[in-house]
Amino acid sequence: MLTAIIALAAAGLALALATQIGTLLIQRAFRPQGRMIDVAGARLHVVELGPHDAVGPPVVMLHGASSNLRAMQPLGDRVAKARRVVLIDRPGHGWSTRERVADSTPAIQARMIVEALTRLGVERAIVVAHSWAGALALRIALDHPDRVAGLVLLAPVAYPWRGGAGRYNDVISTPLIGPLLAHTITLPLGLLVANSATRGVFAPQPVPADFVRDSESLLLLRPREFIANARDLVTLKAAVIEQAPRYAEIRAPLSIISGDIDKTVSTGIHSRPLAATAPNAKLIVLPGTGHMVQYVAPDLVASEIETMADLMVPDVVTAQ
Repeated sequence: MLTAIIALAAAGLALALATQIGTLLIQRAFRPQGRMIDVAGARLHVVELGPHDAVGPPVVMLHGASSNLRAMQPLGDRVAKARRVVLIDRPGHGWSTRERVADSTPAIQARMIVEALTRLGVERAIVVAHSWAGALALRIALDHPDRVAGLVLLAPVAYPWRGGAGRYNDVISTPLIGPLLAHTITLPLGLLVANSATRGVFAPQPVPADFVRDSESLLLLRPREFIANARDLVTLKAAVIEQAPRYAEIRAPLSIISGDIDKTVSTGIHSRPLAATAPNAKLIVLPGTGHMVQYVAPDLVASEIETMADLMVPDVVTAQ
């Protein structure tokens, strides 16, 4: 019995050491590319693209769960040819930090994002959000309507769904046992399943070449981010239950783009009801498409953003 306990403790220590080393190597490989902005309760990593003096509202891009701003950067690079684009690591993700792991809800993160935008001098923006961040963008529009010129939501979460957020996320969100697992087995296991998990999110489309590397997805496996991500997922259902009855209040133009066979965020549960509820909503459903619509149809998504941005620019009358 004593031998087994010693062996178990030794294995735990070895895994903890491997996680520490792995975290250092991941952070060395994927360094922050932008600037840090301090807000109440968090420090946010922001990357700005495109001309700061571009005509029309800036475009703010928010990534989903298990991700960071790099997952939105290919789309951001397209839009930045003519627009000012602001990419933000959500609190606790990528290189952004948050003081309390409990600050996981769209309402709290909306306040943090808006404060960061104020510090950047962005008064009104078109908010482009994917997946989990769809609920965040909707919350920004609800709580800070004067800051939102328009919304472009990509496969957004908006309503409650059957079931929960996954057993492993529930366990990781549990005090004591969650941090213990996150600091020992999460990184080694995550390295083993990263590619298969990515294929599941993109299905039925293929994963772009080098996506895991280019999106810096391995940053998720660091203990503090994995715990924050799990907490975000576990608390999301209650958050959308609370905010969904208010969607009819949103007056900003809203474009929703989703795939008809999205197995991650059901279009029938989320996008269609939202389009039927928000007064100025437009829904585009892409046939044969899964969850990562910004990679499947980047030209369409960029066009929707451009169309919305053009509507915000008043016509210039030239004197005759």
